[in-house]
Amino acid sequence: MGNIKYILGSFGDPDEMMHGIEKLQENNIKIHDVYTPMPIHGIEAKLGVKRSRLDIAAFFFGITGTITMLSFVYYAAAVDWPINIGGKPHFALPDFIPITFELTILFCAFGLVGSYYASSHMFPGRAPRVMDLRATDDRFVIAIDAAQNPEHSKIDNLLKEAGALEIKYNERKYVSYE
Repeated sequence: MGNIKYILGSFGDPDEMMHGIEKLQENNIKIHDVYTPMPIHGIEAKLGVKRSRLDIAAFFFGITGTITMLSFVYYAAAVDWPINIGGKPHFALPDFIPITFELTILFCAFGLVGSYYASSHMFPGRAPRVMDLRATDDRFVIAIDAAQNPEHSKIDNLLKEAGALEIKYNERKYVSYE
């Protein structure tokens, strides 16, 4: 048991898993992560997951797109190639609002996709990292860091009391599909 990295409690029902989280937290056992095949309402608050900052990133990506487009249009229409068309100003902002909006959305979308891949370590071509392969199908898995919680028998008993179908000890952090 010296090289065990994680204790995995596998549940067949989300309510039993939520009960297991409550039991572990009541006994001051730190939960590393929870893996589920579907979203579960309220689990973020129960685990103390911080609010995502992707909305702030989206704002800055959008502003970058807006500034990029307006700078380019100003340079092209007023500095590099000014053309007098019917006495209108060289940089008539209302004419450029639709394309500026489009570039704002484009920068925001590409920036958010890149941010999501970077924050979740899901780069294209990389093999998925999963603690238990059944967590993507029909099981709800609680992962407990074995090094931070040395009372393994107490954890086993708490998980069994909560309704765990299976308790496994992982020696590696992730299971490979290969």
